[in-house]
Amino acid sequence: MQEREARRAIDAVWRIEAPRLIAGLARVVRDVSLAEELAQDALVAALEHWPSEGVPDNAGAWLMATAKRRAIDLLRRRKTVDRKHEELAHVVPTGEVRPDEGAIDDDVGDDLLRLVFIACHPVLSREARAALTLRLLCGLTTDEIARAFLVPEPTIAQRIVRAKRTLADEHVPFELPSRAERAGRVASVLEVIYLVFNEGYAATAGAAWTRPDLCLDALRLGRVLASLTPDEPEVHGLVALMEIQASRLGARQTAAGDPILLLEQNRALWDRILIARGLDALARAEALGGARGSYALQAAIASCHARARVAGETDWTRIAALYGILREVEPSPVVELNRAVAVAMAEGPAAGLAILDGLRDVPSLVGYHLLPAVRGDLLAKLGRNREAVAEFEWAAGLTRNDRERALLLERAARL
Repeated sequence: MQEREARRAIDAVWRIEAPRLIAGLARVVRDVSLAEELAQDALVAALEHWPSEGVPDNAGAWLMATAKRRAIDLLRRRKTVDRKHEELAHVVPTGEVRPDEGAIDDDVGDDLLRLVFIACHPVLSREARAALTLRLLCGLTTDEIARAFLVPEPTIAQRIVRAKRTLADEHVPFELPSRAERAGRVASVLEVIYLVFNEGYAATAGAAWTRPDLCLDALRLGRVLASLTPDEPEVHGLVALMEIQASRLGARQTAAGDPILLLEQNRALWDRILIARGLDALARAEALGGARGSYALQAAIASCHARARVAGETDWTRIAALYGILREVEPSPVVELNRAVAVAMAEGPAAGLAILDGLRDVPSLVGYHLLPAVRGDLLAKLGRNREAVAEFEWAAGLTRNDRERALLLERAARL
C-alpha cells in the first residue's frame, strides 16, 4: 500500500474509531487524559505499521489492542499496584492480535454514553462539558470547537485542559451515574449530543460538507439515552430532531460532494423511515408534555419540511411562528437568524432583512459566516446584487469549510 493511500485510510479509520477507542480506554484506565494519550500512541503505531503492512481487517480491534498493550507498559513503568496491572493484563494477552482481541468491549453505545455522562459531570462548567465531549467523542480540534461555540480558540483550549484536570482531581468515577444523578445531567448531555450531530450535519472545517459518521454516533447516543430515560420529553424531542435532519443526509450533496441547499434537494432521496421515526419521537415528546421544549420545537420545525412533498408546499408561516415560540423559550441570536429566514419566506425578503439588520452588531455573530450568507441571499432576491456579492464574499472568507466556501463564491460569481 502506498504511503499516501495508507494515510488516507488511517485518517478515515481514526475518525470512526477514535471516540470508541477513547471511551473504551477511559473505562479501563479510569483517566480521560491517559485514555486520550494511549489512543494517540495507537495512532502513531498505525502510522508506523499500516503503510507497509496494510490496514488490518479489524482496524478498531488493532488500535484497541495496541493501546491496551501500551497501557500495560506504562502502568508497569509507573509501578502501579498489581490489581491494576492484572485488570489490563487479562484483557490483552501477548502474541498476535486475534480478530476479536482488543474489541472495544461489550457495548460500544454504553461506553460512549458513559464517557458523555462523565464529561457532563456537575463539577465542570456547562461550557467545559460541551468542549471536552466534542474533543473526546468527535476528535475535533480546539479551533473547530471554538468556531462551533463562537468563542476564541485559547478559551476552548483552557476549558479542555481544566476540565480534564478537574475530573482527575475530583476522582470522578468512570461509570454511568445512578438514575437520580442522570436526571440532573440530561440537559447537558443533550446539548453535547446535538453539538456532535451538528458537526456531522454541517462540518465546521475541512474538505467534506457533511460527516455522516458523527450524525450516526449522535443519533445512536440519543436513542440509547431515550431508552435509559423514557419519561424525559426533551430526550425524545432531540431524537426526533436528529432523525428528521438525518433523513436528508443523502440529498444534501452531489456525487462529487458539493452542497445542495434545502430548497433545491430532491426530496425523493429523503429517508422516509427516518422521517417516520422522527415523527413518532416528536409525538412521544408532545404526549409527555414537552411540546414547548427547545428540541421538540426544533423537531416540529423540521417536521414542517419533512411533511412537504415539494419545497413550494412548505408551511413557512407555521415555521416562523414556531421560531417565535423558540425565541421565547431559548433566546439566541442564531434562533433569531433562523426566524429571519422563515419570515423572509413567509412575508418576503424585505421583512427578513429587517430582522437581520438588527443582528449585525451582535458580538457573538460578528464572525459567524451564516449571517452575511443569509443577508446575501435576501439582498439578491431584492435585486441588490452588488451588496449581495459583498456579503457572499465576506461569508466565504469566514467559513472554514472548503465546500461551503466554494458554494458561496459561486453564488457571488453568478451575480
